[in-house]
Amino acid sequence: MSLQRGPNASHLPVEEIDPLPEDSRIASGYRVLPLPPTPGTPPSVPPKPDTDLPAYFSENDAYNAYASASHPMEPSVSSKPSVHLAQMPAVDRSRAQKLARMEPHLQFMVGPLLRYDTVDQNELWRGAALVVTADSGSSYEPFPVLTYQWDPEENVRPSLKSQDSNSFYDLGPHPADPHATAMAGPSAQLSDRNKVSFGDYKEKVNMRDDQTQHVTGQEIYVYAGSGGTFTFWRFPIQIQLGDNEICIKYSINGGMQLSFFVPARHQNMRWAAHSCNGFSAGVNQDDFKGPGFQSGYDPMWVDLMHKHVEQPFHVLVGGGDQLYCDSLTREPEMQKWLLTKPSMKKTFPLTPEIVSCIDRFFFNHYCNSFRRGAFARANSSIPMLNMCDDHECTFTDLIDGFGSYPEELQQSPVFKQIGARGYFFFLLFQCFIHPHLDGLDDRKHIFKSLVLGGQGRYIGLPSHSFLSYMGPQVRILMLDCRGERRKDQVCSEFEYNKVFQRIFELPPDVKHLVVQIGIPIAYPRMVFLESALDSKLNPLTALGRSGTAGFSSFVNKFNADAELLDDLNDHWTAKAHKKERNWFIQQMQGIAKMKRLRISFLSGDVHCAAVGVFKTLVRGSGGKNNRTIDVPPDADVKYMINVVTSAIVNTPPPNGVIAMVSTLATKTHRTLHHVETEEVMLPIFSKDPDGTNRIKNKYIMGRRNWCAVSYDPQSHELEFDIRVEREKGFGVSTGYPARTPPPNWIQ
Repeated sequence: MSLQRGPNASHLPVEEIDPLPEDSRIASGYRVLPLPPTPGTPPSVPPKPDTDLPAYFSENDAYNAYASASHPMEPSVSSKPSVHLAQMPAVDRSRAQKLARMEPHLQFMVGPLLRYDTVDQNELWRGAALVVTADSGSSYEPFPVLTYQWDPEENVRPSLKSQDSNSFYDLGPHPADPHATAMAGPSAQLSDRNKVSFGDYKEKVNMRDDQTQHVTGQEIYVYAGSGGTFTFWRFPIQIQLGDNEICIKYSINGGMQLSFFVPARHQNMRWAAHSCNGFSAGVNQDDFKGPGFQSGYDPMWVDLMHKHVEQPFHVLVGGGDQLYCDSLTREPEMQKWLLTKPSMKKTFPLTPEIVSCIDRFFFNHYCNSFRRGAFARANSSIPMLNMCDDHECTFTDLIDGFGSYPEELQQSPVFKQIGARGYFFFLLFQCFIHPHLDGLDDRKHIFKSLVLGGQGRYIGLPSHSFLSYMGPQVRILMLDCRGERRKDQVCSEFEYNKVFQRIFELPPDVKHLVVQIGIPIAYPRMVFLESALDSKLNPLTALGRSGTAGFSSFVNKFNADAELLDDLNDHWTAKAHKKERNWFIQQMQGIAKMKRLRISFLSGDVHCAAVGVFKTLVRGSGGKNNRTIDVPPDADVKYMINVVTSAIVNTPPPNGVIAMVSTLATKTHRTLHHVETEEVMLPIFSKDPDGTNRIKNKYIMGRRNWCAVSYDPQSHELEFDIRVEREKGFGVSTGYPARTPPPNWIQ
């Protein structure tokens, strides 16, 4: 790589992002949807066509709404909004397209981002918004103000079917997307004060019944880079839940209005879960974009947003790998370290240039990734609840399996700095937490769901888990399996004890606890492969270490171990973690029995979809007529499913790997037989997404996917609907529901 330098002799970064243009047709106003036909209802999605084209694609005029959201609309292109506008009088046309401008002006780098925290004992919804602004193009006199409003009497009526066959799907506006089109929707009937925008699902001229709150931004961090300084502004949001599900409209400094939804106080939330939101190094993302898409990142996010329009999600759960950081290895300051022999990496000095490079990369990469495309629309309209995993936007897509390397490498100056700053920026961008500003006492923390664990050996901070309300009968535990990870440990005893204590404090009405762990805990083992790769006699590793042509890819760039070994060492079923895994499962069984909870696990990481299950082992008495009858799932205290949903963006493993994992899925594991626990995989994939029967491999689905989760108020079951990509790049999915019953056993 050529190490180019700028006029001041500093290295030229590979990834650097500029502030949005100050002339704010881009920075202040965007193309929006037509007003919805029914008050209180999200804009409708067109009916699915008879062809295999994605639902948002109009075959009649070859016009794709997503493409229009990414490129300025040419006057000659026919579209429904422009036709509607052309029929208006001149004054109404001008008023309808008047751009919302922030006053005082802010120059966004990224945001608004939304985060969900929890609902407290007073039925108060807690969350926050975050924006990052360029100081050189912003005015902070006064400080930025977020205004949010809602009508407590509004009753959201989700539209499950399109009411307008000629309508189209549009990603809509986003105030920090430099490619959004500056064109307003037809709202000429409304005064400027009451003008609605994208996400406003209720046209209401008289706003006197609305609740309105104004929150002044809190400056939580300032990043200083070569291009100036940039401020992180956090806006706490609190909403009293009522009898109805409601739409919250919000804006910053009077700019473009966006929205999100909160449930009724008696309602269990609808939420979407995802993982692996990026491509690994070497993957051609253009292979994953279908007709009308500008990027391979967007198809499954567009699918998720389709479902959000049909029936709004209240939370967006990120199960790890919310963005990928491979490209840090391309930054010029990192080249000497990367090219150094593995044995020398352990003592390679941490120079000021490398320190600056690491921070610059994480800042730019986050801003770039979180403000573009369909993902940006999702994180500004569905409050996020994120956890950190090994391919995480923090330290670990760069360092696959961080925490699972040998101690001397984990403690090396450069390696440790990447981990520490990666974790810091994860907390900042994804959790809206500045640990040194907010403090390290979780009982006094601004975010009430936080459970702080012990000090992470390699990151300089305690682990950050979250236990959040997802409805009267449902809770989710985002268990931090990365902050305290070592090669011989996933979580510390201190972290487990604090988390367990919080679970013991849950009210008796809670029926379901979902435990989000990055890596699957009930999944086919590859112990034989781990043993082979770990062996000093492994011929592929030996050839790779020697530099033999064609074999260097078999060893990783950090310590010359087998390339897949860090991944396998990271798994719960790895030899180093197996004992902890079995203990953890038994602890969860005990908690389930004591608290009368149905516990389910949710995972990502492996770029496949699958469902594993733990259940009571029923032993036969022997003999020819020996028959065993399983304990009914609802009466089985040990019945715990592990839903695996991965990846929403990244490529699936090769077919050969999928076939091997599927074969291993039928293997009997006796690891927990001594505690009367059986572990199996569920054959939920009996058909392909196009409806054809699958003769083999009913356990593992090697296609991109995400998961919609909802509570059935009649059966009290929790449904995990795994949404699998039907055709690569087309943005249309097929559902594979897995249900887990309520706890109906007799105490």
